[in-house]
Amino acid sequence: MYFLALLIVVAFTFYIFYKIRQVRTRRPMEKKWLSAKASIALGLFVALFGINQLFLFPGTLTYFIGTLFILLGLGSCWAGYKMYKHVLPFAQREAKELDNQ
Repeated sequence: MYFLALLIVVAFTFYIFYKIRQVRTRRPMEKKWLSAKASIALGLFVALFGINQLFLFPGTLTYFIGTLFILLGLGSCWAGYKMYKHVLPFAQREAKELDNQ
């Protein structure tokens, strides 16, 4: 149970970290790349929170809401991963071009 709570805190910490880095950068493709990473971290946070609720409060309503959180979190992770894979080459090219100047 404590391990799951630790993973929830770590996922939320990564979300905050990537959002702060996203706001601070000036490169547009890097912003999208960091947004995708933040989306993955937020999805993990929501999914792990749903799993945690299933263990803490067994009940029909909790199973429904926990399953909903898990599905929403996994969907956010999947969408963030797809965006990450799409934007990564553009962000690498952008970084290389700006470093060569």
